[in-house]
Amino acid sequence: MRGLTAFPITPTDAEGRLLAADLRRLILRLARAGVDSIGVLGSTGGYAYLDPGQRRAVVETALEAAGRKVPVIVGVGALRSDISAALARHAADAGAAGLLLAPMSYTPLTEDEVFAHFETVAGASDLPICIYNNPSTTHFTFSPALLARLAALPTVTAVKMPLPANGDYAGQIAALRADLPPGFVIGYSGDWGCPEALLSHADGWFSVAAGLWPDQTLTLSCAAGSGDRAQTDRVQARFRPMWDLFQAHGSLRVVHACARLMELTDAQPPRPILPLPEALTPSLRAAMQALEA
Repeated sequence: MRGLTAFPITPTDAEGRLLAADLRRLILRLARAGVDSIGVLGSTGGYAYLDPGQRRAVVETALEAAGRKVPVIVGVGALRSDISAALARHAADAGAAGLLLAPMSYTPLTEDEVFAHFETVAGASDLPICIYNNPSTTHFTFSPALLARLAALPTVTAVKMPLPANGDYAGQIAALRADLPPGFVIGYSGDWGCPEALLSHADGWFSVAAGLWPDQTLTLSCAAGSGDRAQTDRVQARFRPMWDLFQAHGSLRVVHACARLMELTDAQPPRPILPLPEALTPSLRAAMQALEA
């Protein structure tokens, strides 16, 4: 779970069926670039829009493409605990290296319910589990006490955190380390702020951008991870137009549009999410050109 985890989109047709050749193409690009791990079926991978059979097909295709070159982390969040547990068993049997688990819900969940959910999934395999703390999509925020309680489960070894609202990365990381066991991995998502998190000694960056631009994101990740502020700022400047698009339109919509412009797939976002309007194409191309500078 440490270092840079790249999260590609899941290319599907209008009925949600996997475009396997397109996913292989995306996974092979990431493996060749040498990212630390690949995350499939995260939010960028559209896990919430796919049924269990479609998700199993994604896992099998991604693992086949990655081979032994790079570990693959699989998102197993689902509304029901038994479905998440079954997806965890399948991921383990297929050869995944780890799991990413978000507490999906329709009825708002209590902390005891979320703990029981994680306990059920942890009992389904021996794979390490990363807590997916993503309140913007799940509408559930993990308290420090719940994170510490979950960290006592033997296979819960990491957390994927949202960016701190107050911008105090160092303070949040220090507080988390005080509550969590030694060696527990603290990573972040929200690409535009993750370099600052790495400069503040976070362990990992769970990246949407790395799913399409692994080389450039690796350059940024390595600069920030080594504490090189000047180089981080230089590379961040090239990413800024892309980060602005991510924040204005949502990273899922943007990377789907960019993948089509890069001719990596013809897939559209899963409906009801609409593709970005054609009027944004010049801005998308300009942001991509900035990354290639």
